[in-house]
Amino acid sequence: MGELPFGPIAEQYDRFRPPPPEGLVDDLERLGGAVLDVGCGTGKATVAMAERGMTVLGLEPDERMAAIARSHGVPVEIGTFETWDAGDRRFDLLTFADSWHFVDPVAGARRAAELLRPGGRVARFWNSCLLEPAAIKAIEPVYRRLAPEVPQSWRPAAAWTPVRADDDPLVRGGFTPLRTRSYKSSALRSADEWVGVMATHSTHLRLGDRLGPLMSEVHAAIEGIGGMVHVHRTTHLMLTRFP
Repeated sequence: MGELPFGPIAEQYDRFRPPPPEGLVDDLERLGGAVLDVGCGTGKATVAMAERGMTVLGLEPDERMAAIARSHGVPVEIGTFETWDAGDRRFDLLTFADSWHFVDPVAGARRAAELLRPGGRVARFWNSCLLEPAAIKAIEPVYRRLAPEVPQSWRPAAAWTPVRADDDPLVRGGFTPLRTRSYKSSALRSADEWVGVMATHSTHLRLGDRLGPLMSEVHAAIEGIGGMVHVHRTTHLMLTRFP
């Protein structure tokens, strides 16, 4: 896994990032077995699975993120997926909650095969969020002016779509595609909450000193339309099996 920029904002990440949807956790629970949650961050998915009685270990490159996850009562080891020393441990399920895109795809597929027991599964899931037109109209000019390089992923045209099986490095590495599923939810978020979560995204963290002014103006733009935004979240699951 590549170097992650989240350590300095670990507490903010834990405060504002949402947990996985209940329906997704239901599906993961049905798979059972020993779980390695890769790139677990502050433990959003790790904790959700552990609360269902699943046997889960978190793996996280950043000690500051891992410390918060441990404070929630889940075990976490420090390391990157490609190089972590698992000893003789093997798992029935590998989960990647918004973290697969930090993994080298070729090395990651090979490593997944090494860490799974026969018939083991890999569950990769991502979140995409869609804002309603009034919110998009309010914040779009701010991004065009202050951070045009940041993808406006909350627009309909930027909605995430699952990788096709024939383009999937896991499938090319011998895994069998099992399921692609989506889980939908909606929430009303304040300007503080929306700015708080967006400031934890890697695309924003890379702005450095420009992040503060951008978030300040986005906050003001949301306050200008009533102070709240409707956020429609879709969580996408891609499930594969080895061998």
